[in-house]
Amino acid sequence: MHYVSAEEALQIIQSGQRVFLQGSACTPVFMLHELAKQAPRLKDVELVSISIYGDVEIDKPEYQSSFWFNSLFVSESIRKAVSEGRADYVPVFLSEIPELFKRRILPLDVAIVQVSRPDKHGFCSLGTSVDIARSAVNTARHVIAHVNPQVPRTHGDGMIHVDKFHAMVYQEAPLHEVRFDEGLGTAEKEIGRLVSELVGDRSTLQLGIGSIPDAVLRSLGGHKDLGVHTEMFSDGLIDLIETGVVTNRYKKIHPNKTVSAFALGTRRLYDFVDDNPAFAFLDVDYVNEAAVIKRNKQVVAINSAIQVDLTGQVCADSIGTYQFSGVGGQMDFMRGAALSDGGKPIIALTSRTAKGIPRIVPLLNPGAGVVTTRAHVHYVVTEYGVANLFGKNLRQRARALTDIAHPDDREALERACVERFHHFTN
Repeated sequence: MHYVSAEEALQIIQSGQRVFLQGSACTPVFMLHELAKQAPRLKDVELVSISIYGDVEIDKPEYQSSFWFNSLFVSESIRKAVSEGRADYVPVFLSEIPELFKRRILPLDVAIVQVSRPDKHGFCSLGTSVDIARSAVNTARHVIAHVNPQVPRTHGDGMIHVDKFHAMVYQEAPLHEVRFDEGLGTAEKEIGRLVSELVGDRSTLQLGIGSIPDAVLRSLGGHKDLGVHTEMFSDGLIDLIETGVVTNRYKKIHPNKTVSAFALGTRRLYDFVDDNPAFAFLDVDYVNEAAVIKRNKQVVAINSAIQVDLTGQVCADSIGTYQFSGVGGQMDFMRGAALSDGGKPIIALTSRTAKGIPRIVPLLNPGAGVVTTRAHVHYVVTEYGVANLFGKNLRQRARALTDIAHPDDREALERACVERFHHFTN
């Protein structure tokens, strides 16, 4: 195998091309900083990705004539660029992103990925982020690999032979780390307890991103034989595996394995999945396919939201017109769990933001995007209780959601219900 400098490898990229960037912990930050140095020779290079982490440099205003993000999920690193009009966002289900590449709706000229060192057979691993990266590598005309010994070798769909790479750059660099337990307050812990009571033994879990899913995991210590089929997971899962709470024994598909598309957490997590055959990191168009998800029994999908209105509409990707994140895989798993035998799709959120702004509201903010429709929502959980909306009419939903809103918000919600529905269901 032959390694080249980052400068030489990035000569592959030309003006006007579309370039895929691997995301999450495997965001190729080193390569992006090197790419920024080549801005003078490049114009209008489109960058596509899902969650990007770290200081990527090329999202800054001074590079806008050379690079622009056409993001498939807006994360903190590029949120400002999107809000200022220097980047844009494509609303799309996470499960369908590979189709954008395969059907050449978004044909890729180049893919930049961060991979593990080659094994004795010449195979590198996409590490913690197989997700849409597998399809990107399969379809891109050129693939640039940042070979990093700190990338774990994960089992599943992420194995790529060195012959697939058009250029390889060797550079050791730490992976991005995130601690989701740092945001755990009293409300999040109570939500975790309430959600855990909805989880039966032998259930198969899907957990979204953030502090609330981590709080749920902390509350599951007394459960038995849980399984995991999820788009992502973090450190909170490790203790449940080590204590035998998560066994994956009773899953119908991929028994005895934790299935995921990507992982994001701390170095402890990255070391835990390294060469660990108990994990299968698979392409997201399979992991997040509702027809696949529903094959397991008792699928419990736990996702969060920014706002929920009184009819059950869920905004999870924007604050009014401000694009905060993306559609992601929430709907993939909400539907998959609903179709599962004994499944439970759950939206969990604190009743108010950290600044005291209500999350359960009469109407979503103007411009807010509906990620999960009111027809898809079954359970909504706050620190004040559980609302089961499945089969309930609009007035009944409004009553149930008002009952789990912050106590100081309930009077205003009741007035809104009377104004909208002419009377309020008791």
